[in-house]
Amino acid sequence: MRAWQPAVFLAAALASGCALGPDYEQPDLDVPADYREPAPAGASVANLPWWDLYEDEQLKLLISIALEENKDLGIALARINESRAALRIERANQFPFLDLNGFAGRGDQSELIFPGASPSDNYRLTADLFFEVDLWGRLRRATEAARAELLATEDTFRNVTITLVSQVASNYLLLLDLDDRLAISRRTLLTRLDSLEIIQARFDKGTVPELDVNQAEIEVAVAEAAIATFERQVVQAENALRILLGRNPGPIARGRALHDQSASPEIPPGLPSELVQRRPDVRSVEARLAAQTARIGVAEALRYPSISLTGFLGVESDDLSDLNDSDAKTWNIGANLFAPIFNSGQLKANVEVEKARTEQLQLEYEATLQQAFREVEDALVAVRTLKAESEARSRQVAASRNAARLSRARYDGGVVDFLEVLDSERSLFSAELEESRTRQQYLNAIVQLYKALGGGWTLGD
Repeated sequence: MRAWQPAVFLAAALASGCALGPDYEQPDLDVPADYREPAPAGASVANLPWWDLYEDEQLKLLISIALEENKDLGIALARINESRAALRIERANQFPFLDLNGFAGRGDQSELIFPGASPSDNYRLTADLFFEVDLWGRLRRATEAARAELLATEDTFRNVTITLVSQVASNYLLLLDLDDRLAISRRTLLTRLDSLEIIQARFDKGTVPELDVNQAEIEVAVAEAAIATFERQVVQAENALRILLGRNPGPIARGRALHDQSASPEIPPGLPSELVQRRPDVRSVEARLAAQTARIGVAEALRYPSISLTGFLGVESDDLSDLNDSDAKTWNIGANLFAPIFNSGQLKANVEVEKARTEQLQLEYEATLQQAFREVEDALVAVRTLKAESEARSRQVAASRNAARLSRARYDGGVVDFLEVLDSERSLFSAELEESRTRQQYLNAIVQLYKALGGGWTLGD
């Protein structure tokens, strides 16, 4: 048996030793059996990909552009690539390192110290080997942590994706709502200008007081101010949406009008237990918790001795032509031992630090899950109540429109004064604006429920 073989066998045996530190186990979770808010049974709406949830072709196009060009999504994807490379780095530490070294030089020594010394040449070519024996699983735990961090970045990417889809949809719905409110304001302005013209003519004939003219002028100014407000908000909403698309500020093409946007009559959320596996932010925190648990083992392993094997094999000569001579060979093999003896409790404190960080992440994991349950509950009640509110707003508009028509007719007939007309027209204007806003909030609540449930990707992705 060659002299170096026992050392190799010893290294292989030691490398299969145990890994220090706790293995990750999912914490006990307080998961409710069902949601507090009554909801339809059936497969969760989160099982639908976003392109099936939204039927507006223009919205689908905007989401597709955002998924391709959004800068935050690009950053999240780059972080995945970074984590993959970090995993390869940690994994490589478990294997031997082999390096090739070459040297060629000429030198001389002081003849005062070495009498008779003369210039000499030196040529050397060696293959150097280094291998750290993973006695206590430090390298394996480090690899385990890096692998979990990679999973965390992948789930973070999914979370950014879902957030981006919901932001694009929400901003698009807001833009459609602002379009409607701007159109309502412009239509109201035209009506009020007509009224002002009629009342001004009546005042000129002395049939109505100047107060009626002033009140009509006030209502015209209110509509003009509303138009200016909504024009500003439309442009700002377009710019915000363009940034989500990864583009410079500019106009946005529209598809269906707000009142033509579809809304499913039933939105099943599925079971609360599905959130643990579906919500990518919950999965990301859990993966970070697993990584941090592995780092406890890394810190504990640093408190124990470590062994590394080193060696080299090569040739060396003072003449370049002699490097292929059998007598030029040179080799060495050895083992280095390092054992910490006294460090004022520093290494023990490192273990305590990692344990404290693990405890923090476990609490963060539980808090993230609780927040996920809350977001679903909030979205469910928002969908139910905003649907009822939207229907009530539609009835309010219909009644207000009829009341405004009757008040105008009564005023023209001299039955009532202009104040009643103003009140009914103000109510109609306000009701129409609120109807549009509530419709947008209802549709956006569905978007937020989809996001809260972790929709947008499947477990098989």
